[in-house]
Amino acid sequence: MEHPENSAEYAGLQVNSGVEQPSIINPYLKRNRFRRRELTAAEMVEGIIKGDVTILSQAVTLVESVNPDHQAKAQEVINKCLPFSGNSIRIGISGVPGAGKSTSIDAFGVHVLKEHGGRLAVLAIDPSSERSKGSILGDKTRMEKLSIHPDSFIRPSPTAGSLGGVARKTRETIILCEAAGFDKIFVETVGVGQSETACHSMVDFFLLLQVAGTGDELQGIKRGIMEICDGIVINKCDGDNVDKCQMAATNFRNALHFFPMSESGWMPKVLCYSGFYGTGIKEVWDMIYEYVDFVKANGYFDHRRNEQAKYWMYETINEQLRMKFYHNPTIRQQLKTAEASVLAGQQTSFIAAQQLLDTYYNNLLAP
Repeated sequence: MEHPENSAEYAGLQVNSGVEQPSIINPYLKRNRFRRRELTAAEMVEGIIKGDVTILSQAVTLVESVNPDHQAKAQEVINKCLPFSGNSIRIGISGVPGAGKSTSIDAFGVHVLKEHGGRLAVLAIDPSSERSKGSILGDKTRMEKLSIHPDSFIRPSPTAGSLGGVARKTRETIILCEAAGFDKIFVETVGVGQSETACHSMVDFFLLLQVAGTGDELQGIKRGIMEICDGIVINKCDGDNVDKCQMAATNFRNALHFFPMSESGWMPKVLCYSGFYGTGIKEVWDMIYEYVDFVKANGYFDHRRNEQAKYWMYETINEQLRMKFYHNPTIRQQLKTAEASVLAGQQTSFIAAQQLLDTYYNNLLAP
């Protein structure tokens, strides 16, 4: 196996289809050779529809695999589960580091299961190391109550180098969870940035968590993230921090008035709550359900779902083109030569890249 920092591996791709899926926690970990019998695609679909979380977990692992054989099987499972999906509320949760995303998910999840019933799936995205390519996947440890709830399913997933901290296969995982009977889906991202639009493109409601008393709050949240959020919640509104939270909420409300009205016609609300003391949670959920009723009434809910499906079609095309490029035998042979030429200063990165692309397209279009 080539070193993980070579160009194709560094681009987040598995270039050798014969290599087994590496561990997402530690890619250098030696796997146990003992293997259980693999379920067929039909058996997986049957188990998922019955709500078997063990089989659901196996299917998600299959979706996240970089092995081409696994991908083919995963797509078969997803296609068969698709008719059973779509009956959920998908909520994206983002925020600055330390805003209490995992703690808030724990509090929100327990509340909604108690008050509204149903089943909840949490897809917690964990950042992958650029050096080792591994992930800690420790978000579940901060969801103490939800992790032992019988109606919850928590799946930490690595970013695997994907843009904005949203795992490359999160959308497919959402479909599997919905087919398994989970009618509420949380997608927790790793942080805040304009690339969080990737998360926005797969959820119905995008919630932004923020904390007060950290300086210039508005400077910390840029326009890109403010424009796509459907609600802002300021956490840690307790003790001596109440006045700061109320002041921050006022600042956010004033700032939102300077942004153009969203396509849905919904004006984002700004609320304060305390995850530690569990106050204000009901108001947050009232806001979410009010939004869902609002966009279903004006038709935007279905419109947004359709636009998301179209967006991910194009994203899949881009991803497949990228993978085909790096899997091309000719390109794999010429990558090292191109790298050496760039490092020696014989040609620029752009010229080297263009030559590789020209080679790929000429081979692709050759009779």
